[in-house]
Amino acid sequence: MDDAAVVAWQLGRTPRGPWRAASRCSFGFPTTIVTVPVTGSGEPFPTLYYLTCPHLVAAVGRLESDGLMEVLRAELASDRSLTARLLDADESYRKARAREGGGVDPQPNVGIAGQRDPCAVKCLHAHTAALLAGIADPLGEVVLKKLSAECADRRCEEAT
Repeated sequence: MDDAAVVAWQLGRTPRGPWRAASRCSFGFPTTIVTVPVTGSGEPFPTLYYLTCPHLVAAVGRLESDGLMEVLRAELASDRSLTARLLDADESYRKARAREGGGVDPQPNVGIAGQRDPCAVKCLHAHTAALLAGIADPLGEVVLKKLSAECADRRCEEAT
């Protein structure tokens, strides 16, 4: 399988800068990629993990459209345990980004989804990607509990 061809097909473009698969579905196709924190042109890029699976991208988009981000913001405002878990996940994300940058994080003031305030909940795709890549992101867990983590039709075979 050619990961580069599959990911380009999934995204409809080539990812910026170097990347590799961070997670895969049971069919073996990339679901999340990990990127470097600085693009080839030298531009800082805060998004470490990028959701590529077309099924997940669409399903998470529907959850966002249905208002899940507002629900999660409200839960974070009232649930200290959830907030603590999210802050831990955000810290783990920043450390992982620094490791990918060879020990240097060019954007240490932003975490998951490029946010300064993790509790503002901007992009559930980013939280889902972080979870799939191994970060214990509680918002990604909520998302994946609400949908099927895989498609049933092996649609990424079109790219091979």
